[in-house]
Amino acid sequence: MATPALAAEDESALAESAAANETQSGGLIVVTGTRDGYGADRTRSATRTDTPLQDVPQAVSVVSEEQIEDQNLRSIADVLRYVPGATAAQGEGHRDQIVLRGNNSTADFFVDGIRDDVQYYRPLYNLERVEVLRGPNAMIFGRGGGGGVVNRVTKQPFDQLLVAGSGSLNTFGAWAIDADVNLPLSEGVAVRLNGVHEEFANHRDVFEGEITAFNPSARVLLGPDTGFVLSYEYVDDSRVVDRGVPAARPGTIQDPAAPLAGFRDTFFGQPGTNQLGFEGHILRGTFEHRFSDNLSLVSRLHYADHDKFYRNAFPSGPVTAANSVAVQAYFDAFQRENLFSQTDLVWTVSTGPLSHTILAGVEIGNQQTANQRLNGFFGASQTAIVPLADPFVIPAISFRGGAGTGERSTATDADIFALYVQDQIEVGPVELIAGLRYDRFGIDATNVVNGQTFTRTDDLLSPRVGVVFHPVEPVSLYASFSRSYLPQSGDQFNSLDLTTAALEPERFDNYEAGVKWQATPGLLLSAAVYQLDRSNTRANDPITGAPVQTGSQRSRGLELEAVGEILPHWNVTLAYTLQEAEITATTTAAPAGREVPLVPRHQLAAWTRYDFSDRIGAGIGVIHQSESFSTISNAVALPGFTRVDAGMFVKLTDQVEAQVNVENLFDEDYFPTAHSDNNITTGAPLNARFTLRFRY
Repeated sequence: MATPALAAEDESALAESAAANETQSGGLIVVTGTRDGYGADRTRSATRTDTPLQDVPQAVSVVSEEQIEDQNLRSIADVLRYVPGATAAQGEGHRDQIVLRGNNSTADFFVDGIRDDVQYYRPLYNLERVEVLRGPNAMIFGRGGGGGVVNRVTKQPFDQLLVAGSGSLNTFGAWAIDADVNLPLSEGVAVRLNGVHEEFANHRDVFEGEITAFNPSARVLLGPDTGFVLSYEYVDDSRVVDRGVPAARPGTIQDPAAPLAGFRDTFFGQPGTNQLGFEGHILRGTFEHRFSDNLSLVSRLHYADHDKFYRNAFPSGPVTAANSVAVQAYFDAFQRENLFSQTDLVWTVSTGPLSHTILAGVEIGNQQTANQRLNGFFGASQTAIVPLADPFVIPAISFRGGAGTGERSTATDADIFALYVQDQIEVGPVELIAGLRYDRFGIDATNVVNGQTFTRTDDLLSPRVGVVFHPVEPVSLYASFSRSYLPQSGDQFNSLDLTTAALEPERFDNYEAGVKWQATPGLLLSAAVYQLDRSNTRANDPITGAPVQTGSQRSRGLELEAVGEILPHWNVTLAYTLQEAEITATTTAAPAGREVPLVPRHQLAAWTRYDFSDRIGAGIGVIHQSESFSTISNAVALPGFTRVDAGMFVKLTDQVEAQVNVENLFDEDYFPTAHSDNNITTGAPLNARFTLRFRY
């Protein structure tokens, strides 16, 4: 485990090693060195202890800062394209939303191991890497995380001077600037500032917006064994809410419809109405103390205040025989305050031939949320029938509440208390991991419209067990079982009513086996097979997009991954997934046998960069997805597609590099994701982004 004592004696040596770019989530010491490829060999997130990735008995993908920069990835959705078993949902055009092993979530996001479950777009400007842990993760992260979690690891202050930044412009007119400045002020004291401003534009006829974010942080070492880091992050995001295109016609499960073709750039919302506004203030603190060589304490405190609204008009039906489209609209306002405290004790001890790394911890939290939704009216009706045309012109909309309007207004107060313990046991070539977490999750919900109140308390036990065997040193064979729960209040606490308050939480059981091979110090190859059973399940309604009960589902798959440096100057990331996910118990929402949405049977994502010299490099990538369904209706199918990307890198001086990234090199028409059967995202045509980077 990284400790403050390492700062003086090890930092300069580590800066030149293969681990130079490794960052331990939540740790105080961050070592930053020169470019050393895409590979990572350790994680703290998967076990809450400093553990080699090879010894973690589950699938974990790490997307490094180097890969993010080389591919010019701009969003969490971009990152997920290069992770096995992961796809990005549309998120209604106003949030990150993920599908991991067939399980859709708006809340399974974390930052430095702390819950970050508000619905917004998370910028990448201040990250060392993004970690995607697949399979249930409640033992480490708490409720939810049934298909997996996305954990962002932020940049931390360190003991060397750094001044870096970049500017970029794409062929749609979007541009961005960012900066990263680290200043060592004195021995044991350093500050760091990361910031970004980005202006949005894309291929859609009506799309614009901007995001500004900055993240100052400070690290103070109080001695060889004690230190803390404090940080504040501000995010201000304003953009057009775009929910894509409708289906070309009504479809059925026997004859699925396709997305509407020929209208790739047409905006099916209302300019000036479809708008997102988000403001977030996040305070984070980490305190670390080493009592001895064998006993350490890490305590984290996280406070976040989020304020958001979005308005949108959107297609609520397919193109009809009369060549028209039904449209609906709503306005949503949201506020949430999160307060979390985590404290971990890590003790390393030997008992005879057994070596133990024992984790014991406690988490306490409170989340207070207020949410209001007003429906849109076109005169006296909540639905308008609009002729299909380009441009698509929607009649005037008024948003109003009151009796008979369907107004929704809720206030929730959720309390979290958790205890967890874990033992990592090593004996010869065998490593065992066993952990158990107890969560007490209580929520009080008030329907502000009618005054009804609902209360639910769940006591959850989430186990994880795994075994790792090393037949030879660089190879790991593993098997594991893990379980997670999601209370019926849902991802965002707005699903609690008289019916769901009486229901047991959703349950996720994952059985997994795999192999990991550290082929070279910088290249990790891995393969995993899994079966993930989810009971008392929810999914999005095909028309409204609201959560509905779907009984149970089963996901099965094979995931292959290779990340790192094949040879000096040649880096690669390769992800392949063979998967199926289906409803296994009939309900009113879906019969058994329906396919789970946004789960293509085959996924392939590959990218490689080769540096021909110290000055010139090039990259090429391919993304392929087979056909998938937009919702559990299975009445609209997203066609399979293959997209090719490329990059060129030129080092102008020792400190300045220019790059160009070309997306969709062969101008493929494709539909990457959806939210409902009639909110389908269109892929961007051939475009390029030009970037200039500097680093001193």
